[in-house]
Amino acid sequence: MKNKIISFLKSPIHLFKKLYNWTMHWAKTKYAPYALFGVAFIESSFFPIPPDVLLIAMVAANRKRWIIDSAICTAGSVLGALFGYLIGWTFYETIGKFIVNTYHMEAVVELVGIKYQENAFLTVFTAAFTPIPYKAITITAGIFRISLITLIIASIIGRAGRFFLVAGALRLFGKKIQDSIEKYFDLFSVIFLILLIGGFLLLKYATK
Repeated sequence: MKNKIISFLKSPIHLFKKLYNWTMHWAKTKYAPYALFGVAFIESSFFPIPPDVLLIAMVAANRKRWIIDSAICTAGSVLGALFGYLIGWTFYETIGKFIVNTYHMEAVVELVGIKYQENAFLTVFTAAFTPIPYKAITITAGIFRISLITLIIASIIGRAGRFFLVAGALRLFGKKIQDSIEKYFDLFSVIFLILLIGGFLLLKYATK
């Protein structure tokens, strides 16, 4: 039983590490700003690695660019939210369902629909700023036809608040943050998974 549990934990961590390494390698190329925008864009609808990891690497490499990189990350994420919204609005029966089933978000979709009826702005903002999978919010926003203005404004505030906070902290504390992530990656991966679960719980109770 113990070996099965260890094997179960290692599998997603191994996959997460491979995706993390693929994301991080862009930080060492001249295409880093474009990659940051792209990762932020696709994470808002289907990619599992948050753009924060690439943002951290880029700011660690050049801390003077922390404002520019944060702005790029925010722009990519908000535009990606519109793409996620489109998937939920128009292509849910095909692309949307595939994404939802892949991440086992069926129950989340139903829950988010209820939360949108209670307070759509706070629901989007909470997911934009916290570890709640943002793709669950953007796709579901399209499914339930929430106001596009609400989605955009709440996303800008939440995503900008998150990315500028991350980059600002790195601007102050330097490369030590990135080095710690590399050294204790497996531990951070487990913590990340726990935060995702906590994010779902936060979504459940935040708008009560």
